Amino acid sequence: MEKTKLIIADDHNLFLEGLLSMLTSERDMEVMAIANDGKELLELLHKNKPDVVLLDINMPGMNGIEAARILKRQYPSIKLVMLSTYNEEHLVEKAKTFGAHGYLLKNANKEELMQAIRQVNQGQLCFPAKKIVEPTRFSEIDPFLQQFNLTRREMELLQLIKQDLTNQQIADRLHLSIYTVETHRKNIMQKLKLKKTVELTRFIIQHNL
Repeated sequence: MEKTKLIIADDHNLFLEGLLSMLTSERDMEVMAIANDGKELLELLHKNKPDVVLLDINMPGMNGIEAARILKRQYPSIKLVMLSTYNEEHLVEKAKTFGAHGYLLKNANKEELMQAIRQVNQGQLCFPAKKIVEPTRFSEIDPFLQQFNLTRREMELLQLIKQDLTNQQIADRLHLSIYTVETHRKNIMQKLKLKKTVELTRFIIQHNL
């Protein structure tokens, strides 16, 4: 049996462990290598030629979107599936623009993961159906915040960060995993173009969130 060769690029170890556990149990799948950011992925591709790359959108250093643009230019035959926490239309469209063959949510189950990989490897596309996004009360009352594409959940996190709660305390309050909270915080920082936590605190205070 010819195996589908994969490289995974993601910076969260807990998620990677779960992904590896699912993939290694499949007889027709082989994980060739793992990268923790876009730059490391591109270095791996000099020596490894996978069939499919699973690429996280949000990573430190070179993120998935930047890596996807380079990857598709240098290695057009490699199939690409973007991984993301958010089913947001602007992210899906951006992934398509940079040549991705699929877009998979990180809360997908094993069957959805395997179906996406096999579908993409056969030359098909695999993207989530478009959803109707209800306007949040934040976007309705504050156009300033709307320009940053902040979601309802991200705004909720900002309110709790303002209270100086730790990631674990926020996770407990919202009944989320700490991994999900960390991902939300990272996305907030990227959307607001901030580098440090102190800058985020200053942003919250300045704009009276």
